[in-house]
Amino acid sequence: MNLKEDILQASNRLAEQLNANQASVTTVESCTGGLVSAAITACSGSSAYFPGGVVTYSNPLKHDFVGVSNDTLERYGAVSPQTAIEMARGGQARIGSDYAISITGIAGPSGGSDDKPVGTVWICVSGPRNLTDCRGFRFSGDRDQIRSQSCMNALEMAIQMIAGLPAALPDEHERFDA
Repeated sequence: MNLKEDILQASNRLAEQLNANQASVTTVESCTGGLVSAAITACSGSSAYFPGGVVTYSNPLKHDFVGVSNDTLERYGAVSPQTAIEMARGGQARIGSDYAISITGIAGPSGGSDDKPVGTVWICVSGPRNLTDCRGFRFSGDRDQIRSQSCMNALEMAIQMIAGLPAALPDEHERFDA
C-alpha cells in the first residue's frame, strides 16, 4: 500500500467516526496547502461533516482569518505548537465545527533552520470542551513527502481524538500540552 491509499483509508475512517458521532470537522492548513481538506472531501458525503477549511499560508492570514495573535507569531514563530493551537481553536470557533485540524510546518526544500529544520511540522486537533492534542513531528523526504506525511498524521490524530484513544505516531517528535 502507498501513502496516497493510506490517506484515503484514513479519510474514510475519519468520515465513519464523524458520521457516527454526528460531528463536524474543519481544517486550518499552512504547509499542506489544503491537502487535508482535499483528503476529507475525497469521501462521498463529506458535506455532512465538513463545512469547509482555510489555508492560512501567511502570518497576516493566520492572524486575520483565525485569530492567531501577533504576539504568538512574533514570540514563537509560525511553526510552533502555540501557533498550531491558536490556528485550530480559531478555525473551530470561526467555522463552528466540533473539531478542527491545524497544520503548520516547513516542507522545504528551503526555509529550515538549526532550531526548526525542514520537516518540522506541528499538528493540532482541537475538540469539544477545549480538548486539544498538539504534536510536533520531524518528517524526512522531499516537499511532497513531508506534506503527505503531515496530512496522514493529521487525519490519524483526528481519528484518535474522536475515538478517545491517543497513541504515538511515527515520526512524532514531541507533544505540547495546551
